[in-house]
Amino acid sequence: MSPVNKRAEKAKQTRLRMLRAAGELFVERGYGATPLQDIADRAGVAVQTIYFTFRNKRNLLKEVVDTAIAGDDEPVATMDRQWFRDALAEETAQAHLRAHIAGTRQVLERVAAIVEVLRVAAATDPEVVDLWPKGEDPRYTVQAATAKSLVTKPGTRAELSADHAADVLFGLLSPELYLLLVRDRGWTPDQWEQWAYDTLRAQLVSC
Repeated sequence: MSPVNKRAEKAKQTRLRMLRAAGELFVERGYGATPLQDIADRAGVAVQTIYFTFRNKRNLLKEVVDTAIAGDDEPVATMDRQWFRDALAEETAQAHLRAHIAGTRQVLERVAAIVEVLRVAAATDPEVVDLWPKGEDPRYTVQAATAKSLVTKPGTRAELSADHAADVLFGLLSPELYLLLVRDRGWTPDQWEQWAYDTLRAQLVSC
């Protein structure tokens, strides 16, 4: 590896350590109660490194959320991710639904707790909301694309519309409901995944 590549890789790993430390502390303590110095200490960097990389605490929170959703820091949208594309490629509604729920579970395991942090942060710091573009909820956009594909496949309920399917997916696969069942009620992620599949199959699939 060339010196330039080594420096780039070192910078990437340092950035990921800061994001990981911030995510852990935001979930443990809350956004407002977490000073940047504590994040720097956990990540093993100077606090100036956080300012240099993210400029401020709000931008750091945004990067934590975006990275949690994606699973990495690559600029690839959810609908361009391989798991999502593989689910769309399934030939039947039942297979598509199972693959979509499995992929969504992986996202929710990473993102559900930090979404709750974001909700509280936005309530106390209105500028947090401005970090994301206004318009349709990106999570709904993903579920709407899933629904649009799902209703074209064998096994979907004959009377099912894409709009209704999108609403059902959006509601039942929400981070709020995932946290309620897994964190608050003590379900395992496996139990949640099976319940989500059984429930959505009854709502969306005819066989």
